[in-house]
Amino acid sequence: TDPRTGRGFHALVRHADVVAASRTPEVFVSAPGVTTPEPARWVRALFGDSMVNLDDPRHADLRRIVSRAFTPRLIARVEDDIRQVATRIVDEVLARRPEDFVGAVAAELPYQVTCNMMGIPEQQRREILRQVNHASEHTGVARSRLRVPGRGLRALARMQAVIAALGRERRRRPTDDLISALVTADVDGKHLNSRELGAFFSLLLVAGAETTRNALAHGLHLLTDHLDQRELLLSDLDAHLGNAVEEIVRYSTPIIQFRRTLAADHELGGPGGPLLAKGDKAVLFFGSANRDEAVFTDPDTFDITRSPNPHLGFGGGGPHFCLGAYLARQEMKVLLRELYTRLPDLRSVGEPELIPSNFDNRVRSLRFTFTPPGR
Repeated sequence: TDPRTGRGFHALVRHADVVAASRTPEVFVSAPGVTTPEPARWVRALFGDSMVNLDDPRHADLRRIVSRAFTPRLIARVEDDIRQVATRIVDEVLARRPEDFVGAVAAELPYQVTCNMMGIPEQQRREILRQVNHASEHTGVARSRLRVPGRGLRALARMQAVIAALGRERRRRPTDDLISALVTADVDGKHLNSRELGAFFSLLLVAGAETTRNALAHGLHLLTDHLDQRELLLSDLDAHLGNAVEEIVRYSTPIIQFRRTLAADHELGGPGGPLLAKGDKAVLFFGSANRDEAVFTDPDTFDITRSPNPHLGFGGGGPHFCLGAYLARQEMKVLLRELYTRLPDLRSVGEPELIPSNFDNRVRSLRFTFTPPGR
């Protein structure tokens, strides 16, 4: 039951149902919001709608602009940048011997790659990251007396003001970065305005960088707890790394759920199935779908040789399939290769500290250790 409205919702927990809902966007609509609680109307008017909260045709228009901005040249440059950032992170780990894997490694790679891709100046990055953390720390968390009213919105406003200013500057003087491509794009005469640019950057950092961060943290812990899988991975990184990334995403499922609203009456699974009425809420539980016994053999077993692995860690398909899925996979593969090549006995220490949330499987911190080369 939704604690704010007192109304119930339909829980979609089977793989087939989550896929069907994801691929029937004309019935399972994203507006007014996919998170719990839904964003207030005035918040959406002030800050703009994130793409995940939009439906076609507006969603298609924005997605088309963003897709066109990801040119082959930009993608090639990002791939090279991921390798350079991963190398630098491991260099710093060796030099500084930090204790927290999340802050020093898992969060650093996707954040720096995203900032490099967008063209965010170095001197503004730490302040933006601080505002992002303030803005997102209570997503999917029940309201309580401990929550500081408006703190997240103030942080979001400050961050979006910085991005809007950069957008205006790049519109006047474009450079070779993603912000320039987004604000100068001419896709049927359209480009991203300041609010849309700010909303897209927030989406990249929260839905993109944070989910990659959490998958990397869960991945290190899984490969520490399952020594047989770690030994198999290290025996042939080329053969197993791609499958290992897919299994980490399936097993940990960084995004737990998205909400949809029924735009029409609908019989789930076809004629004779449960009736979902127009206006009802349906919640797509990706973690449950990723453990569906009808699709995955021994679903509670962490198995990096699992094939096929049709997990829904990046969504169930359809128009809202994650735009950053390729980027997230590349970041995970490159960083895990760099880590386990240079620090083969890398392992977590203790359990990960999780942040309570019904939206994402978020890791606040994870202690780790390794033996420096030559010892």
